[in-house]
Amino acid sequence: MDYQTQYQEYKALADAALNTYFTDTTVSYHRLLEAMHYSLTAGGKRLRPVLVLAFCAACGGDVRAALPVACAVEMVHTYSLIHDDLPCMDNDDLRRGKPTNHVVYGECTATLAGDALQAEAFHTILSTELPADVRAECARLLAEAAGENGICGGQQLDMEGEGKVLTKEELMDINDRKTSAMIHAACLMGVTCGGGNAQQRAAAAQYAKALGLAFQIRDDMLDVISTEAELGKPIGSDAREGKNTFMALYGLERCGAYVHELSEQAAAAVDSVFADSAFLQQFARSLADRKN
Repeated sequence: MDYQTQYQEYKALADAALNTYFTDTTVSYHRLLEAMHYSLTAGGKRLRPVLVLAFCAACGGDVRAALPVACAVEMVHTYSLIHDDLPCMDNDDLRRGKPTNHVVYGECTATLAGDALQAEAFHTILSTELPADVRAECARLLAEAAGENGICGGQQLDMEGEGKVLTKEELMDINDRKTSAMIHAACLMGVTCGGGNAQQRAAAAQYAKALGLAFQIRDDMLDVISTEAELGKPIGSDAREGKNTFMALYGLERCGAYVHELSEQAAAAVDSVFADSAFLQQFARSLADRKN
């Protein structure tokens, strides 16, 4: 199967599964569920769920058994986007080409929708039929990525850095937590679901580190060179809000070269470690030139 067909197959599995969550209209708090479902199914590339499924498959695991874990990763990612968009944070009114959650449902409901999505992610993992040790490890990995050492710590550093000139090391520290942590969790959760060995776990971690940095640098580039129609959200917001970015640090040409270098590092990390790493390698390379 060629790369694009395989990617669309993984994405379709994730989209179909995600569409089944939070659809009960009979409960008294159904507006909260509606808000959760709205952002969870608002589109996107589903990179993190695809990484879970792809690493599970690369280890010879059952992709469908890993699907709830893949959905849980997307729940946490979606919660982080809802909260990032809030007026008290980035104050954005467009996400994936649609009005942000707080624009549609109000700030209070949007905040609760994010809170509930994070909790339900762990409920989803712990309710699967995967072996208990697999469930526990996946929950641990996701908690580490979502907590003070991951998304939340990264967001705190990002806010504190606004209007300041940060060093490369400080910028890397933000990225390692705010962006790379969830990519690392997705890759390692996939290996865990697939029953991967220590060598495969180490390779997945290397892959995630390079991919996560490449992804953030490309994001910073797109905020400058893309259009609102392509990106599905306002462009130029980093500069307006005084955020520190790799574009500000390196410039367009150097950022582009760095992204391609990191993509090749990610591809090399999984080469020969898995029975078939072609999809994972192409996945890394395809993100280097993404348009949104």
